[in-house]
Amino acid sequence: MVNKSGAGLAGVVAGQSAIATVGQEGKGLNYRGYSIYDLAEHATFEEVAYLLHYGQLPTRPKLNEYTKKLVGLRKIPEALKAVLKLIPKNAHPMDVLRTGCSMLGTLEPEKDFSQQYDIADRLLALFPGMMCYWYAFHFQGKEISGESEEQTVGGHFLALLHDRKPTKLECDMMNVSLILYAEHEFNASTFAARVTAATLSDFYSAITTAIGTLRGPLHGGANEAAMELIEQFKSPDDAEKELMSMLERKAKIMGFGHRVYTVSDPRSDVIKAWSHKLAEAKNDMLLYNVSERIEAVMRREKKLFPNLDFYSASAYHFCGIPTSLFTPIFVMSRITGWSAHVFEQRADNRLIRPTSEYIGPEPRKFTAIDTRG
Repeated sequence: MVNKSGAGLAGVVAGQSAIATVGQEGKGLNYRGYSIYDLAEHATFEEVAYLLHYGQLPTRPKLNEYTKKLVGLRKIPEALKAVLKLIPKNAHPMDVLRTGCSMLGTLEPEKDFSQQYDIADRLLALFPGMMCYWYAFHFQGKEISGESEEQTVGGHFLALLHDRKPTKLECDMMNVSLILYAEHEFNASTFAARVTAATLSDFYSAITTAIGTLRGPLHGGANEAAMELIEQFKSPDDAEKELMSMLERKAKIMGFGHRVYTVSDPRSDVIKAWSHKLAEAKNDMLLYNVSERIEAVMRREKKLFPNLDFYSASAYHFCGIPTSLFTPIFVMSRITGWSAHVFEQRADNRLIRPTSEYIGPEPRKFTAIDTRG
């Protein structure tokens, strides 16, 4: 039975969607009917972006055309560069993307809904450059163009971040990671975007809403917290000892369990395998071994499984990505899912306006201010 008053809308069916199924039988994930395992093994992120936006996997000519379009949309407007320079070095990178998205909406506004697919592609193409331009200016003391020769979104991000051509292994991991993070049904940020879209607000406002929602530590940021956890340990034994102490103190261990999945997160095993490949390639197994021990302890002590965020942390670390940029990568991927949901909401729109159960005082008589005790 659907729970009509679940805290946090738990178990409440808040609408219909043809984009993704999450947690069927406690563990499944499909995009437009395609298994996440098949997509992660056989597809490129650009194929998945096309699938989410247009409902079908592209043919090779269509994919080539789409990839070329994305590459051509990477140029950062000079006015946006000026704003990115003004955002302080100590700002959270999620604030950079939120502000950058909002600023772009003033420079390239959505005049009518016929522009929505082009705007979605523009944001998909521009977010890596936007993030890396700010990061390079403040942390590397240089201005970058925001463009590269890399044809993929993941490769482009790594090339801008490190100012070098990424390895095939790094690009392949980023491709899979972006696929895994691309879409997840009515999660908090996606639902927030749909609420904004349902008011018939502009596309940028819906995406800015989503970024602001993802910024919250109960939604995004778990991979950053996981990295901060695992990097403090010198060995798996050290990790187990400290983790047991943390559990005794009832400390929250980020990167485990899930609101929807009850058996396992289907994305976790996929990214775990890539973390292992990168650890072997870097000849540095410590973080991976520590992560495995933490996983074992959490399964044994709390019956909790790792979610996508947990092994994403070490995978990103092995690619030399600063921890503070982990959640912005989430945005670079999830922009595809958010966009698909905005399209879907607009196609059959109705204002989203739920009701609340009142738990305040019973009706009271108004008293004049001088007679109040």
